Amino acid sequence: MQVQNVQSRSSVLRDAAGIGLAVGVYGVAFGAAAVAAGLSVAQASVLSLAAFTGASQFAAIGVLGAGGGLLAALGSALLLGARNTLYGLRLAPLLRVRGPRRLLAAHAVIDETTAMALGRPQPPLARAAFWSTFASIYLVWNMATLVGAIGARALGDPARLGLDAAAPAAFLALLAPRLRSSGTERRVALAGVLVAVALTPLLPPGIPVLVAATAALLGLRRPT
Repeated sequence: MQVQNVQSRSSVLRDAAGIGLAVGVYGVAFGAAAVAAGLSVAQASVLSLAAFTGASQFAAIGVLGAGGGLLAALGSALLLGARNTLYGLRLAPLLRVRGPRRLLAAHAVIDETTAMALGRPQPPLARAAFWSTFASIYLVWNMATLVGAIGARALGDPARLGLDAAAPAAFLALLAPRLRSSGTERRVALAGVLVAVALTPLLPPGIPVLVAATAALLGLRRPT
């Protein structure tokens, strides 16, 4: 039994390392897109360190890059990150963290750490999967952000090379799996796209994203 537990833990660590590399390297795109949107290398790095939720970070710089205001950028980021609150409620009984560690655990709750934790039947392995996945992704994501930001800054004018399209491209990558799915997710994704496209010529930058995200959340709450 002890040998089996060691093997299971080793498997968790290997999976966590693989996910960290697969997901974290997208930080290069974020760092480049952040600089193209007008952020400094330091600002891009701090945003990755403090926010650590890819979709929300891309949303914020997408709005800023399009000329939107800070409030619209933050609103878009917060709406996309709201799902992490639901993840946290689901994970709380499993992780059983207390005191200051709860702040760190809340920071670590993202799609990948939640999936890794909930995919393990034994609580000790679930907790190991959660923390190891967080450590792996956090390290690679922030290193990749720095590399992408420095690389984009070294190019002089990132927009001239089309790096300002990194944020919209990232959103398309996030949206594509939903369009290939069936049922509610596909309908909600398509509705969000239509709302955003229809409102873009009419409203200031960032506001169409807020409206589309709100519509998507309302759509997901409706019974099917």
